[in-house]
Amino acid sequence: LMSEVLIETNDSIRVLTLNRPDKRNALNDGLIAALKDALREADGDESLRAIVICGAGKDFCSGADLSALQKIATASYEENIEDARSLAELFALIRSVRVPVIAAVHGRALAGGCGLALACDLVVAASSARFGFPEVKIGFVPAMVAAILRRNLGEKKSFELLTQGFEFTAAEALTLGLVNHLLSEEGFDTAVIEYASRYTNLSASA
Repeated sequence: LMSEVLIETNDSIRVLTLNRPDKRNALNDGLIAALKDALREADGDESLRAIVICGAGKDFCSGADLSALQKIATASYEENIEDARSLAELFALIRSVRVPVIAAVHGRALAGGCGLALACDLVVAASSARFGFPEVKIGFVPAMVAAILRRNLGEKKSFELLTQGFEFTAAEALTLGLVNHLLSEEGFDTAVIEYASRYTNLSASA
């Protein structure tokens, strides 16, 4: 069985790679559970100074996969509440981890995948990365993600992004303050580790 999250340690930086490249790293129960486990495990490791979340293959994360969406459509209210709670737990966990959690976005970060990136403490992106909330096109409201977006962004812009469903560029995301830093496509992985390594010589307790 292919593991849903690949775990690597680069000195004091833990790299968690979403590993469903054939599904554009779409979020499903297994991936969400594996990511939570990896974050809890990293949180218990005193030697770490930062955590990076990235995606295998071409994209960071394209949101919930089709079978997950079909499941939502046919599931009971209670089951959907449980799923929502599980995703909310992941977002809350990211915030409670004691070291900075950095989303390293290349390719697309869409829907819940865009939410996942924005739930992290910091976001770095390849200059060609793209973001968006296409849920509205298939009749879903990204409610939980809306709360995260509202915390990061003003109401008017949030409303536009959530209700029009268009993709926007990494440069636009940077201007909006949703991305901290743009990195070039070439040597992206190395640059991400360098960025995360800024935390290695700083006070961890602070």
